[in-house]
Amino acid sequence: MNSHWLLYLFFAAGLVGIGLYALLTMRNLIKLFIGIEVIGKGVSLALLATGFAKGNILLAQSLVITFIVVEVCLVATALALIVNINRHTKSLDVRKLTQLKG
Repeated sequence: MNSHWLLYLFFAAGLVGIGLYALLTMRNLIKLFIGIEVIGKGVSLALLATGFAKGNILLAQSLVITFIVVEVCLVATALALIVNINRHTKSLDVRKLTQLKG
């Protein structure tokens, strides 16, 4: 392992930390979703950095590209759910999700 790997891993951990902070402190659905996306980017960076450090960059790139494809599908589904929640509750506050019963 070299110093570049540690630098990349530091930034990846920073991204995951920022995303976790957003998940724990925000109540807006869009902000929560952005927090999840930031965590995903941190994981992608960690995968790429580890693949680069291990000399297996092609495997890391293929894993990250697969992750991005799956992530795009999840983003589309999550945004559709958020739009429908906003239509029903007229708010993006997670505390108002209890109104969606039944």
